[in-house]
Amino acid sequence: MTRGNKGTRGQRGTRGNARIWGRGGAAAALGALLLTGCGLGGGGGEGGTGGGTGDKPAAAAPAAKPSPRAKPLPEALREGAKVNVFDGQTVGVGMPVSVTFARPVPAAERAAVERRLKVTTDNGTTGSWSWVKDRNLHEGQRIDYRPETYWKPGTKITVRAGKAIDRTVTVGRSLVATVDVRKHTMTVVKAGATRRVPITAGAPGMDTWNGTMVVSDKQRRVLMDSRTVGYGDAYKGYYDYAVHLTTSGTYLHQNPKANTFAGNTNVTHGCIGLATDGTARRFYEEVIPGDVIRVTGSTDTVAAGNGYGDWNVPWDQWKAGSAL
Repeated sequence: MTRGNKGTRGQRGTRGNARIWGRGGAAAALGALLLTGCGLGGGGGEGGTGGGTGDKPAAAAPAAKPSPRAKPLPEALREGAKVNVFDGQTVGVGMPVSVTFARPVPAAERAAVERRLKVTTDNGTTGSWSWVKDRNLHEGQRIDYRPETYWKPGTKITVRAGKAIDRTVTVGRSLVATVDVRKHTMTVVKAGATRRVPITAGAPGMDTWNGTMVVSDKQRRVLMDSRTVGYGDAYKGYYDYAVHLTTSGTYLHQNPKANTFAGNTNVTHGCIGLATDGTARRFYEEVIPGDVIRVTGSTDTVAAGNGYGDWNVPWDQWKAGSAL
């Protein structure tokens, strides 16, 4: 129920680090049960000399040109590179392509790695790679690709990385939900239709992250334990219809407290709570990985590497994060 981002909470601006004890499938681990706090040759030889006639030597055959050697893959793409989407997946308009490596890529080798990472689209949409410091990885272990603005619905995106990764995903309908923590409401805009939903967000001192987050996965039921995020014995229990927003443990989920406080007061440990009257279930059932959740009116902005916080980085700064 907390959104920790900087270690055990002991002072203002510090959040606990949620530990995920269960893990789901490929990119979107749907249905997994997690224990967490709420709060990715050869050269040719010479030609032979044929026999001649009389006293004149035979003309030498022209030397064969060496075959060009295939440029070897950078080590990072030969060992353990992973991409966050699976072939045939339908994703939301905010989903970046994210590639992670088994070990850090030295700065001097990053340009060579980028040249071997290819993203193409069927409608000509372009974007940029940018090296991102993932919350749970070392510098140089993650690189993400996104366009300047959200993907257009219907776009087919193909990503190729090294020899093992070749995947195409399709961008589905647009869903962008904007949470206003001061007004205690969430405005959901889905495929052009708009509705408003009462919510309860992080209580003062346990504020929900500000900025843009992207749904990474969702679970029907999650065991949340406050001890994993530095809140002692404040809570431990199962929460239903949990939509996962940050690596540090921010979820948008069903919370019985929302039956009383949604629409008027923020009482959570950093997550966004929805009522048990079917509100939480409806949102859970319609949301997919890659959908966008924007939080306004709160305090600290979520980091790019805490989940998919890529959209919080201005475009010029994003492009500057490329090694090319």
